[in-house]
Amino acid sequence: MPDFNDPIACTACSRLAEHLATIRRRDPDWHALPVPAFGSLDAQLLVVGLGPGEKGANRTGRPFTGDVAGELLYPALHRFGFATSAEPLDAQGWANPQMQLRNCRITNAVRCLPPANKPTTAEIRECNGHLRNEFAAMTKLKVIVALGAIAHQAVLWAYDLKPKNYTFGHNLTHVLPDGRLLVDSYHCSGYNWRTGRLSRESFESVFAGLLPHLQ
Repeated sequence: MPDFNDPIACTACSRLAEHLATIRRRDPDWHALPVPAFGSLDAQLLVVGLGPGEKGANRTGRPFTGDVAGELLYPALHRFGFATSAEPLDAQGWANPQMQLRNCRITNAVRCLPPANKPTTAEIRECNGHLRNEFAAMTKLKVIVALGAIAHQAVLWAYDLKPKNYTFGHNLTHVLPDGRLLVDSYHCSGYNWRTGRLSRESFESVFAGLLPHLQ
């Protein structure tokens, strides 16, 4: 069984590999490689995002760490007992080494930072095999939270399901063929937060609703 806690040594998408190589030359201290998932494969909850942010996970090497999205996600996870700290960063602005996830794992539909934060459909498809294998490796998984429409679509592709049969909407729940739940949320991006499409309360309500399914 693959160990998805190890960085993914993948250069299958030449555009993404070249983009990351350029960033490593510019900022040699940055991670700027495929970003591995964070958390145990034994978790019952898996949070799926879109992909690394340039100054977030692409820099720190940990999903949702160092950007605005993490400022919403990790406090929500901490409030409901899925993280040992609400603060994803240490004093130097890198991934907090003391933080651990509890019964939760965080991954992305696309593991590499795309130019302009916009992966192509082909790149999402190429990376989908990693997500499919991750689902298979998580034998205790009960609930998948998809952050945003692209993550929602990627989860369905990994199950060979048609997105048209599973409507995306904030705090909507779908039952997957294996009995796992797919719970959708608007992405906790800075844009959605600033425009009021997503509030801290509406985002945290997604995680509050998970607790009865994770006993």
